[in-house]
This record gives sequence, structure tokens and C-alpha cells, in this order.
Amino acid sequence: MLSVLIQTLDDEEGLARTLACLVGAAVEGAVREVIVCDGGSGDGTLAVAEHAGCRVATDGIADAIGGARSDWLLVLEPGARLEDGWTDEVAVHVGRSAIPARFSRAPGSRAPFLSRLMARPTALAQGLLIPKRRAIAAHANDAETLARGLATTTLHAGIWPAPARRKP
Repeated sequence: MLSVLIQTLDDEEGLARTLACLVGAAVEGAVREVIVCDGGSGDGTLAVAEHAGCRVATDGIADAIGGARSDWLLVLEPGARLEDGWTDEVAVHVGRSAIPARFSRAPGSRAPFLSRLMARPTALAQGLLIPKRRAIAAHANDAETLARGLATTTLHAGIWPAPARRKP
């Protein structure tokens, strides 16, 4: 039903966390494949991807989108975690609509007030569920660009966004 795309760059720990929440959906058949779009990681990101049975794409997200086997794509940041029951909500949405969607923030996942004032959330903070044909038409260079500026609906399934990345 879904091809999951995760764009990485030195995200070994975050990737492992995100892949762990997808295991049940893969067993159920909701996740057909996971494609890790890597931008040249120097840590163990690729080893995590290979051990988990993910397909690794190094030619950019556009190539990964074109090679995805499913008609719907789920784009996540490394470190994001979907709450239990998300597959039911996605199945209903995919069966009824052709509109891209985002997940609801999980209760308790909001950052403290001051952190929210200082940080700007990424366009992928709530994930992105998008038809493959629409993603191809976007001609995006990266996952963030693909998710930015889209009119979406919100699913009643929760996501714990990836922790903010520290700047060196």
C-alpha cells in the first residue's frame, strides 16, 4: 500500500527509531517498502538501513520517488515516530481521497513554549502522505521542499516529530 521515504544525512539513531515504529505496519502489509534517501552519511546510517532491509537511494529524492513501487508515499524525517493505529487512518484516507495529508501531533509531543518561539518547525514535522504522481509532479530536490507549501488535510493519527537537530 505505501512506500516510505526517509531522507538522511548522518541520522543513524533517528533512522533506527523511525524504522522501529514501521515494523508492525510492514508485517501487516501496509508498508510495502522503505527507501532511505541518503545524502552521504559518514556514520552508521547506511548499515542501519541495510540491516533493516531498506532500499538505499543515493541519487536524490526525485530518483527515489520515481522508483517507488507504491501509488502512495509516506515521507518521514529520521527520528519521527508514528503512534499505534496509524495504519487504519492511512488506509481510510488512501481509499477515499487523493489529497496529501499530514499526521496530528501526538498529545504530549509539543515542545516547551519558549522552544516553540525560537525554533521554526520543518515542513515534514508532521510527516507527509502524498500520491506518487503528485510527488513526481512537484520536481522536488529534497523531502523538505516536497512537503513545503502543500494544501493538506490532517489525519487523526498521531506523530511524535523528530527531535530538533543541533547545529555544530
